[in-house]
Amino acid sequence: MIKFFLMVNKQGQTRLSRYYEHVEIHKRTMLEAEVIKHCLSRSKDQCSFIEYKDFKLVYRQYAALFVVVGINETENEMAVYELIHNFVEVLDKYFSRVVSETFLL
Repeated sequence: MIKFFLMVNKQGQTRLSRYYEHVEIHKRTMLEAEVIKHCLSRSKDQCSFIEYKDFKLVYRQYAALFVVVGINETENEMAVYELIHNFVEVLDKYFSRVVSETFLL
């Protein structure tokens, strides 16, 4: 099950957040700061799946945009990884120029 969905820029600013479980506002801020720190600090050679507290993080980077999804331990990481890619492709086609085509993998 997906717990949350974040879109973050390289400066660590949250551009979009959606939570599928109730999380208090001050806890959201702390959670987003920690999650962003974990994802931004990783190199491109490292795996895009991170075990974090009681859930997993799946993320992808597109140019200056990071898309991070928090999932529970029973969710398929590769399916969520592809979901992120499909979501970004749809955004790119609908709004055009969301990300450069050279960054779509």
